[in-house]
Order: sequence, then structure tokens, then C-alpha cells
Amino acid sequence: MQTPHSPELFDKELCDLVLAIAPRIFAVVHECEVRPGLKDGCVVAWGIAFGEGPVHVITADGTGQMVLNSPERALRWFMRGAGEDGVTARLAWLSRAGSAVLDHDEAA
Repeated sequence: MQTPHSPELFDKELCDLVLAIAPRIFAVVHECEVRPGLKDGCVVAWGIAFGEGPVHVITADGTGQMVLNSPERALRWFMRGAGEDGVTARLAWLSRAGSAVLDHDEAA
């Protein structure tokens, strides 16, 4: 990345770069049918995916962490033994944010 001539242009380019390569955040959720037509669910883990690189996952209660090759591997991990009770798992992705700032005080 080349430095533009003004600090404002550089800051904008830097924020655009951050948005372009930002990791994606996802949750692994368990869901089950508690009675016919009524489902319940909970978040069992949070993950962060770095493009084509590793996926970091931490359990929702904070007691377990793992590094995996893909979000789908996390999904398989949390399905172990869950299917026996009628529990299924799936990924829920947080939407990408549309803005970035350099000042912590301005961050939402």
C-alpha cells in the first residue's frame, strides 16, 4: 500500500484495507425440537475465521479453545454426541460491518 499525499486519504485507505481483510465472526449453535413444532437453541461456541487460514474457536462458557482448519470442522466437533438427543448444530455468521475507524473512542 502506497501512502497517499494527505493524512485523510491515508486514513481512509487504511480503514478500507482493514475492512477488506477483516476476519469473519461466527457462532456454533445447537438447536433441538422440545416438542412438535417448537424449537429451542443456544450458542455453544464463538469462532473467528481468517480468510483461508485457521479458525479459532472458544466455547461459549470460555472453558475450551481450539484452532481448526475451517468453520465446518468446528461444526463437526460440536455435533459429536449431540445427534443422539435430537440436537443439531449449525453455523450462524455475524454480518460484516460497513465501517472502520482508527480511534478507539469512535469505535462502536
